[in-house]
Amino acid sequence: MNFLRAMVLLVGGVTAVAAADEVVFTDAGGKVRVEIGGKLFTEYHYQDVARPYFYPIMGPGEVGLTRNWPLQQTTNEPTDHIHHKGLWYAHGSVNGVDCWSEQKAFGRTVHEKFLGMSGSALRERCNWVDHDGKLLCSDERTIRFHADGDVRMLDFEITLIASQGPVTFGDTKEGSMAIRLPATMSVKGKGAQGHILSSAGERDVAAWGKPAGWVDYVGPVGGKVLGVAIFDAPQNPRHPTTWHVRDYGLFAANPFGLHDFDKNKPKGAGDLKLAAGERATFRYRFVFHTGDEKAGRVAERYQEFVAGQSAQ
Repeated sequence: MNFLRAMVLLVGGVTAVAAADEVVFTDAGGKVRVEIGGKLFTEYHYQDVARPYFYPIMGPGEVGLTRNWPLQQTTNEPTDHIHHKGLWYAHGSVNGVDCWSEQKAFGRTVHEKFLGMSGSALRERCNWVDHDGKLLCSDERTIRFHADGDVRMLDFEITLIASQGPVTFGDTKEGSMAIRLPATMSVKGKGAQGHILSSAGERDVAAWGKPAGWVDYVGPVGGKVLGVAIFDAPQNPRHPTTWHVRDYGLFAANPFGLHDFDKNKPKGAGDLKLAAGERATFRYRFVFHTGDEKAGRVAERYQEFVAGQSAQ
């Protein structure tokens, strides 16, 4: 792996990161711009939002790998699920509060502060609040950015913290580590030409709700066949995770929705309960690659990821 380095500068109260090698962070206007090799990889929107998100995500060949709506008004894109913005982490039941959608009385994830921008990593602390602003819990997240040739990768580590007392992440399919893909990558719908494959061998709609170490979603975008794979770290609670991966382009790892995914399981089977002060950490890797899972060496890259996790 070619892990990239950076150094931090403070200029007029605005944090900027001047490249010592190839990663550049620029924090301004409520978002952090992330460049690799002098080219835009993504922007992290963290102020005045329902929850922080990355948009756009630029894959191989500088092709966008996230749906543009509702962040841009475009044609020939579905306009369902206004809360599917770029790449994000959220959950639909936090002490019973919906922190996933943007429906009536929804909860929010509020940026508290950045804990650092150094090397290839962005570190942040967030607070989860209900509709009235009451604190539910907190999280600390570290996001790392790196590349291997034309393949770009994003590592997302999040520690959920029961900072306000006991907290339950409830059994619901509405979560959690998610990305919304372009319409042409979808399996079904207007213009859809994509396919889904899991490490367990499940394909397309059969992958929904099933456990797997990784899932790859592949389809044409901008005249290229590209793929997005998500890896679930073996140390994660409930590994291998279950997948809220939909045929219309929603792609999410969700270890909590066990009853929603399998009605043979009792209600609440997927509840994750943290006692006051307790923490739970989840680690994921996104791989943005060219071609299908074989061309993208997804299975091999997953084993490299697992080996790297074991070495930590």
